[in-house]
Parts: sequence; C-alpha cells; structure tokens
Amino acid sequence: MINGVVLFPGAGTDAGHSSLVAIETALKAVDSKIKVMRCNFDYRKAGKKFPDKTPVLIEAVRRSVVGAAHDWGCATSQIVIGGRSMGGRMSSMAIADAENSLDVAGLICVCYPLHPPKQPHKLRGEHLSRIISPTLFISGTRDEFGTVDELTTATATMLNKKHVWIDGARHDLKNKDAQVGEIIAKWVMSF
Repeated sequence: MINGVVLFPGAGTDAGHSSLVAIETALKAVDSKIKVMRCNFDYRKAGKKFPDKTPVLIEAVRRSVVGAAHDWGCATSQIVIGGRSMGGRMSSMAIADAENSLDVAGLICVCYPLHPPKQPHKLRGEHLSRIISPTLFISGTRDEFGTVDELTTATATMLNKKHVWIDGARHDLKNKDAQVGEIIAKWVMSF
C-alpha cells in the first residue's frame, strides 16, 4: 500500500510549479487521504537560481523522503518519489545509489533529462539499470532532452518500467499538466 508521494521540481522551478501542483491535485482527486509532499531543493530555499552539485541534490532527496516517512509514520518503501526533469533524475539517482540506496515503492520521472539539449553524447542514465522499483516515465515525443528512441534504449534493461509518451510535446509539456497528473494518479493507485 502506498502511504504517500514526495515530488521534486526541475532545475529552473520550485515546488509550486504547476506540474507538481497538478500531480498533487490529481492524486487527491482519486484519494483524498493520500499524502503528498512537494519539496524544494536547498538552493531554492536559499534563494539561489543554480542547482547545487549532484551529491548535495541526492542527499536532499534522501533527507526529504526519510523525513516524510517519519512524519507520516511509515517506511520509505511505502512512498513513491520523483518529479519533473532534474527532480526525477535526482530521485532516480538516490534510488540507484550503490552505497546508500533509497528503498521506495516507486519512481516517477516526468521529462527525464537524459542529456542536455543538442548534446546526445552527454548521457545521464548509466544508473538507471540499477533501479528495481517500479518506474513511470512520462515524456513528450519531441523532448529535446531525450528522444523516444534514446530514452527507450537507456531504460531497456530496467525490469519494471512503463513509458507514457505525450504526442508532439516538448520538454515543458506545455498545457499538459492535468493530463500528466491523471496518468500519475492512475499509476500510483494501481499499487
């Protein structure tokens, strides 16, 4: 049983981003008792515009998820985590950490940033094969941070993953927040 969902924003946004709010709204619409926590990374809390280094971001994910589990009186294994772009990527890295992996019920990656735009040789997915938690990827078919083929190839060895493609959408998934929220709510409620 899922006790709650912890969400993280992309690099250029914060926890109040419309996509995270839409996910929370959709989850609450299907189960008013589900707990949802939208978290800011420390650099945002400090008023900075540029993200901290990856280890600091991963630790922030871990700290937030462990804190949520404590507050909600459950194990981290009863929580689904993830987020948009960098938030999903940092969540995936916390789960895949070989030395200190975070045990969670599932992972949500909205617009996973597989590589910087126009730099497909700078892949950011070698850790994905170590993720055993059920994982939902939602991306646009025109996402400049990873094509359908690139993301499908990068996740090919993952055992328990699902891809949902938003036809014609780019990395921002403009005007698709409600649709994405509904997809995620349905997936989370299937546990």
